[in-house]
Amino acid sequence: HFGLLVGQRMNMTSLGLIGLLMKTSRDAGSALRSLVDFLHLHSQAAVMTLSVDGELAMLTYDAFDPGLVATDQTGDGAVAMMLNVMRSFCGRAFQPTEVSFAHRSPADIGPFRRHFQAPLYFDAEQYALVFSRDWLDVRLSGADEELQRLLRKQIDALGTEHSLEFPDQVRSVLRSALMV
Repeated sequence: HFGLLVGQRMNMTSLGLIGLLMKTSRDAGSALRSLVDFLHLHSQAAVMTLSVDGELAMLTYDAFDPGLVATDQTGDGAVAMMLNVMRSFCGRAFQPTEVSFAHRSPADIGPFRRHFQAPLYFDAEQYALVFSRDWLDVRLSGADEELQRLLRKQIDALGTEHSLEFPDQVRSVLRSALMV
């Protein structure tokens, strides 16, 4: 499955400054919050959310550009990348409790089973990786507060430089709010 294969190869390096900000975060939760907060600088056609409910955390991906082609493959790739990112933070021991896909089950779910090794749910409302909230507290070895400050300053400058026109900003905020 193309999206799954592409997502397996994607990692934080492919996210540029956002990926570097993530790598230098103090813990996995802070890194994921950076991804959620700044994904719009990498892709304006999608939104990610991170939520915690009791003992579980859920990282979601939603594409909202009606002109976007291959949304199934893009979503599959996003979920595969989420798994890669969490394993890079937490090690190979990281295991999701479930994985959801916003499309019908493919004829062959073998590649999905092998890659995610977790219960799979298709025809879901969104693409999601669900895992124990304890993984958010994993300390990252590359934590660097000074570099974090410099990266945030650079990312803020990029955000200002590439800010959307006001109507587009409103639509983006509304989409993000509706996805939560």
